[in-house]
Amino acid sequence: MNLPENYIPILIQAAVGLSFVLLSLIGTHFLGPKQSKAQNRKNESFECGIEVEGNARTPFSVKYFLTAVLFVLFDIEIVFFYPYAVNFREFGVEGFLAVLTFVAVFFLAFIYVWKRGALDWDK
Repeated sequence: MNLPENYIPILIQAAVGLSFVLLSLIGTHFLGPKQSKAQNRKNESFECGIEVEGNARTPFSVKYFLTAVLFVLFDIEIVFFYPYAVNFREFGVEGFLAVLTFVAVFFLAFIYVWKRGALDWDK
């Protein structure tokens, strides 16, 4: 099989990477800690070494999810400002009015959400 000389470093790197993966998998099997069935705690909940308190199925308030969705919505709005900020001179007055309309729509949505009480955590 004739391989061009350009492929030899790629094949060497692939062989080194594959051998590292195989050596790591085999090494961890033999060098890792052995646990008996009595010590197996794989099915327990674990969070930073803190013992579990209560049920994990406790329902969250809808306000939590609403706030998360609103955050994502208004965060994505900020992403659309980047192209305008980079090219604002090329867009001219027409581009400025388009961005102003875009901001006005989101500002009205923010006022609506605020007046509906979606941002009040006390309720």
